Amino acid sequence: MISHHAALIYAMIIGAAADGSLADSELETIRGIVHHLPIFSDFERGNLPQIAAAATDMLSESDGIETAIGQVKANLPERLCATAYALACDVVAADGEATQEELRYLEMLRHDLNVDRLTAAAIERGAGARYARL
Repeated sequence: MISHHAALIYAMIIGAAADGSLADSELETIRGIVHHLPIFSDFERGNLPQIAAAATDMLSESDGIETAIGQVKANLPERLCATAYALACDVVAADGEATQEELRYLEMLRHDLNVDRLTAAAIERGAGARYARL
């Protein structure tokens, strides 16, 4: 069992690492989210590296993404499912380019967390607008 904080961090880390690499912009986005969003106000920020390492370790398993999504789903209250999806979208959008692997991860996460299409489309559009580049 992991905390809701860890579940949200897993959602972000797996999104960032889904394409096989962790871009600096993605890691900075995760750090910024953890430091600024109210949902993390009572999170012990010193635990971020350990939680991130645990999430990336899951990817070395043959079904690592599915396992990580299962952990996210099992440890989040329903009201935070759209939040997890939004945070994952922000991290994927942070480097300015979403790979096929990242998009597939987001699709899997959306389905498993039961985020409806309309909500997901709004979240995706918002992330794209926030991280747009010229």
